[in-house]
Amino acid sequence: MEFFGYDGCLVLENDVGVRVVLTPLAGGRVLEYALNGVNALYLDPAQKGWRHQPGVPSVDPCGGRLDVGPEWTIPPHPDLWLGDWTGEITGEGRARLTSPRDRMTGLRVARDFTLAADSACLCVEQRVTNDSARPISCCHWSRTLATGGGIVLIPLSPESRFPKHYIQYGPGPVMNFRPDDPQIRIREGFLEILGTPQRPKLGMDSTVGWFSYLTRAGLLFTKRYAVESERVYGEMAGLTISIWYFKDEMCELEPIGPLERLAPGVSFSFSEEWSLLPWRYPAPGECVDLTELAARVRKIEG
Repeated sequence: MEFFGYDGCLVLENDVGVRVVLTPLAGGRVLEYALNGVNALYLDPAQKGWRHQPGVPSVDPCGGRLDVGPEWTIPPHPDLWLGDWTGEITGEGRARLTSPRDRMTGLRVARDFTLAADSACLCVEQRVTNDSARPISCCHWSRTLATGGGIVLIPLSPESRFPKHYIQYGPGPVMNFRPDDPQIRIREGFLEILGTPQRPKLGMDSTVGWFSYLTRAGLLFTKRYAVESERVYGEMAGLTISIWYFKDEMCELEPIGPLERLAPGVSFSFSEEWSLLPWRYPAPGECVDLTELAARVRKIEG
């Protein structure tokens, strides 16, 4: 179907009101992850139909992005981030997006999407292959842009290396390990980001393996993924999660995988399980029921 100005989009739907729209164009992204017609993902109207072409100004693409990191040490890889991929339906409720070979890194990437028949659960698996003649170190880096102005809810693990369970980036290259931000608090074993922080980029080292984002439209968007605490994580502060909360416009939800050292011809894969639940956004002065939240996520896992 045509969606957001892109022809040839792939669509996964089920009977409980969930629709997933994928485009192989401009970086192989998710354009819609919706429950009952409400999209949890941020789309910039100015980018409608944008494609990487000579003479066309570049953009930071919107939607459900995935990437390869670590952020500051991997070379730029525009063929993966902005290039045109290929897409195919691979079965009932299943689709795959496949990248070209990236000329800068020699990496190839395939993304497999599987939508459950009876729920809003979407399995997103990214497989990265070293198609070069030299070893490469890299990691999974999810960069999903959700709609803005929501509440981030991260269960904390007691072994955090950060005094406040998170760091805040900036100004400049500074990583502040003892921030004091009125929009961020710890409550009942969760880190809550309640609104626009003083600086948008944040990092966490939680090993619990999931977090949620409550949109203003009343969708609880949860990501679950494996954390291997005995392994090395390649971001400079050893992060397992990064959050980029930009005003009320968008919020980037970023699980980060462990560092992989790939010999030529070797691959690794990393899976995220996305889910959506209807959840009332709290009125002023109210709080999210964190006990119920944890119970609902455990039920999804079951």
